[in-house]
Amino acid sequence: MMTMKGRTVSAALASKKKGEQSNRISPELPTFDTMSILSGSHPEPVAPSGPANLAAPLPRPLDPYRWRPEFPILQRKLDNGKPLVYLDNAASTQHPQRVIDAMSDCYQRYYANVHRGSHTLSGESTLALESARETCARFIGAASTHEVIFAAGTTAAINTVARAWGDWRITANDTILLTIAEHHANIVPWQQLAQRTGCKLEFLPIDDAGEIADDVVEEHLRRTRPKLMALTAVSNVLGTEYPVERWTRLAHQAGATVLIDAAQAAPHQPLDVKAWDADFVVFSGHKLCGPTGIGILYGKRELLEEMPPFLGGGAMIRTVTTEGFTTSELPTKFEAGTPPIVEAIGLAEAMRFVDDVGLDAIHRHEQQLAAAALRGLTPIEGLKIFGPPADRRGGIVSFVVEGGHTLDLAHWLDRRGIAIRDGHHCAMPLHQRLGVSGSCRASFYLYNTLDEVEALCAAVAEFHQRFIAKSRKRNPPSV
Repeated sequence: MMTMKGRTVSAALASKKKGEQSNRISPELPTFDTMSILSGSHPEPVAPSGPANLAAPLPRPLDPYRWRPEFPILQRKLDNGKPLVYLDNAASTQHPQRVIDAMSDCYQRYYANVHRGSHTLSGESTLALESARETCARFIGAASTHEVIFAAGTTAAINTVARAWGDWRITANDTILLTIAEHHANIVPWQQLAQRTGCKLEFLPIDDAGEIADDVVEEHLRRTRPKLMALTAVSNVLGTEYPVERWTRLAHQAGATVLIDAAQAAPHQPLDVKAWDADFVVFSGHKLCGPTGIGILYGKRELLEEMPPFLGGGAMIRTVTTEGFTTSELPTKFEAGTPPIVEAIGLAEAMRFVDDVGLDAIHRHEQQLAAAALRGLTPIEGLKIFGPPADRRGGIVSFVVEGGHTLDLAHWLDRRGIAIRDGHHCAMPLHQRLGVSGSCRASFYLYNTLDEVEALCAAVAEFHQRFIAKSRKRNPPSV
C-alpha cells in the first residue's frame, strides 16, 4: 500500500469507510515526503484551513436515538436486568463502534512502530499517525500540525508545560493565577513548580453561582501581575462555562502567558485555538469518545520552539553523542519514546464522529438535558444544586441531598442502572469553597435522553423519600 516520495498510503488508513462519512475533518491522508518521515524528520505540512467544525450552516436539533446504536455499551443491561443509564460522561465518555473499529483495524492490518522504519508496516503506521495529527489540528483550528503534541492526556500535557515552560520561565518573584474551580490536574503541577522555584499561586474566587465576574479577573491581574494564568474553560463540577477568549485577552494585556484546560470543553462545543489566542490549550481523548492514554497539548509554535524539551530519549533527538544531544523538530521534540500510535488513530476517528454529530448541536442538547435535570431535581426537599443557570452551564449537574451521603445515593442509583459519579471529582479546593466534602455529579453527552434525565430525577426523589423524609418523621428534630 505504501508508495514512494510525495505519495500516500491508501486513504482507507485515514477513514475505513470513505464515502460513507461526510464529515468535514476527514480529508485524504496529507501528502508527506515518505522518505523524510521514515527518517524521522518532519516536513512542513499544509496548514489546516481552520476549525471545520465551526462551519455548520444552520442549527439542527440533536436526536440521541439516532446515535445511540453506534455505542455498543449502551445496549447493555446490568446484572440486575436494568438497562444502563450512563451519566458519568465528565469522567469518560463511551466509544462509538467506528472508533473501536479504527483502532482494531490498525492492530490487525498495519500496526508497527513509527518513524525511521524502512518496511511497509512502519511506513503505513507512520502515515496514519501523521494523518491523525492533521485531523487533530483541523479539529482545534491550529495553524500547523507542528503545534499539536500528542500527550498521555490533559494531566500529562499540563505537567509538560509546567516542566518545559515553567522551569524555564518561572522564578521566585513570579505569580501563577488559577481559579478555585480548577481540577487537581491544573493545580498540583503548579504547586510542584512553586516548590521548585518559590513562585506564588493565587486563586480567582467564584461567586455563589460558581461564576467569576470580569472585574474580579481584572482586579487580580492588576494586583498579582501573573507570569502565567491557567484556567479551565468549563468547570468539571459546576458546569460553568468561563469566557476564556475574553479572559485570555485581559491576561495578555497584563503580560501573562495563558494555558486553557479544555478537557470539559473540547468534547462539547466548537474549539478554535486561534480565536481563543491562548498560548497553550490541553484536553484528553477519553472525554471525547476517544481512547484513554492520549490527549492534545496545543502550543503556539514560537513558544514550543523556544521551550526546552521535558522528557528525554528516542524520537525527541536529532543527534546524540557522548558529549550531548540536539533536539528534533516540532512536534516530536516533546514526544520522547514511542508515541500513542493506535490511540492517536482512535482519537482522530472520534473527532470525525463528533464532527458528524455537530458540536454546536451537542452543546445545545446537553444544555437542554441540564435544564431538565435542574427542573426535576430542584423541587426535592433538602437537595442543593451547585453552579449557574442552565443557559450558562454545560451538561454537568452536581448536587447534594441534606441528610444523605453521596456514596449511598450513588449506590442507590447504580442499583437502578444509573451511573453517576460521587466524591470530590478531583476538585477538593472547590468543594471546600462550596462547604461540602463531596457531591453527586450527573454529566450528559450526545447519546443521553430526556427519559434518562427523568429516570435520574425520579430515583433521587425516591431515595429522599425512603431514607431521609421517613427518617425525619421517625426522628423529628427537637424544638
